[in-house]
Amino acid sequence: MPIDLHTHSTASDGTEAPAVVMERAAEAGLDTVALTDHDTTIGWDDAASAARRLGLTLVPGIEVSCARGWQSIHLLAYLPDPTHPDLADELEQARTSRDTRLDRMVARMAADGLPVTVESVRDEVEPGATAGRPHIADALVRAGVVAHRDEAFATVLGNDSPYYVSHYAPDPVRAVEVVRAAGGAAVVAHAWSATRGRVVADEVIEEMVDAGLTGLEVHHRDHTPEAVRHLTDLAAALGLVVTGSSDYHGEGKLNRLGEFTTDPDVLAALEDVASGTPVVRP
Repeated sequence: MPIDLHTHSTASDGTEAPAVVMERAAEAGLDTVALTDHDTTIGWDDAASAARRLGLTLVPGIEVSCARGWQSIHLLAYLPDPTHPDLADELEQARTSRDTRLDRMVARMAADGLPVTVESVRDEVEPGATAGRPHIADALVRAGVVAHRDEAFATVLGNDSPYYVSHYAPDPVRAVEVVRAAGGAAVVAHAWSATRGRVVADEVIEEMVDAGLTGLEVHHRDHTPEAVRHLTDLAAALGLVVTGSSDYHGEGKLNRLGEFTTDPDVLAALEDVASGTPVVRP
């Protein structure tokens, strides 16, 4: 029963439509997959229809953008009620801020002579999708400035770039509280991501536990063996479940579906906590 609890589609910064992500999951031999686009649920319905057709179990989710000071923290929200007022408001604020941020970053690049425009970037964003830096990267690829997304983030789109602009994101404790109020289960995503160069402090995770955090995404491509050991021990000490997942983005990242998976008992534990939206089973 292979379970992958972290994937992205064109509803945010993935390169494949929600239904195609489900098809790829079936081809990869997965039994269960979560769609967790950034700050949006617009891909849920199409993913659910495709999952039923393919005999997959779908776990509806969201990757909620959070921040504590300068540090970006991502929270995986599983099975929340997307109509809950506080959750809907936080997601709307994040999407709107991401949208205006995109315009400001592109303006800075254009002023420096980079061949990118707001229009060329907008062409990379599916209607209604959450806009993000990967869409700027795709426009830069099309313009021949870089060869792929990874190169774009290593040069002009990184957090230390002169073109970087932050966007609205709730404090992670507030985010956990909102997800729990919406009937969801909350799991910290890639807390010790080596590629991002930032580590979510244990003290912050402890605060999130007090707010209702359920788990840690431990098994992830961006985690070193040291990170896996530390987060596994931390999860045991704090009574958190441990998940593993691909963080699949289609052609947007090297991550492959099913490269890390989650134990069925952990999914059952997440379902026990959640009451907002049911798992979609074939």
